[in-house]
Amino acid sequence: MPLELVTIPCRTDNYAFLIHDSVTGDTAVIDVPDAGPIASALDARNWRLTDILITHHHDDHIDGVDELRRAHDARVWGAKADTHRLPRLDVALEEGDTVNVGAATGTVLDVSGHTMGHLAFHFPDDQLVFTADSLMALGCGRLFEGTPEVMWQSLSKLAALPADTTVCSGHEYTEANARFALTIEPENSELISRAEDIRSKRASGQPTVPSLLSTEIATNPFLRAGLPAVKTALGMNTATDEAVFAEIRSRKDRF
Repeated sequence: MPLELVTIPCRTDNYAFLIHDSVTGDTAVIDVPDAGPIASALDARNWRLTDILITHHHDDHIDGVDELRRAHDARVWGAKADTHRLPRLDVALEEGDTVNVGAATGTVLDVSGHTMGHLAFHFPDDQLVFTADSLMALGCGRLFEGTPEVMWQSLSKLAALPADTTVCSGHEYTEANARFALTIEPENSELISRAEDIRSKRASGQPTVPSLLSTEIATNPFLRAGLPAVKTALGMNTATDEAVFAEIRSRKDRF
């Protein structure tokens, strides 16, 4: 049986995600910006929380971890490299490790850049990847700790996953990201169509997360920095992919 996915809005623009194995009853949450909405979602479905998967150390992704741990006696998984600034971990993870939610197995990816030690969780059989603030819908996280080279490597790793993978990212930033993306590729027809759909969804209060990786590859400027057309548009025909990514990220920081 495939994992059941529930997207939970938290705070003003964060998302947490529940994944549930209906056969075993095991349920994991990816990131805990706020315990309240997650507890309500669990109670509404009569699910027991068995695991808490942490992507990175920022407060808006871990603030509710200890409260949920106490309420459900759940195991907490997070980056070994980030142990010193995460809630207490039951399982410390590195790239290539696996996590199990019921019968489902996920692979741990190091997607450093936004922070060093940022993890993503890929469940290939369920076509899900949880990317938090690395790859985002039409964007990527600001580089607080990593270099453009590190972030480009991380994004390239995510872009290499199967195109039909559902990308579960950490924030509702997509409308602003779309406005910026159009400054990079104003004639990208798929981007134009996506931006219109995003405006319509947000106007009616609908979420724009998760998204398909194929859609991100076709429209997200941070994944498209290596394309000749994008390099030409920026006047950087001979630049490296990393340099073009750095320029796009710099422009977004000033946008």
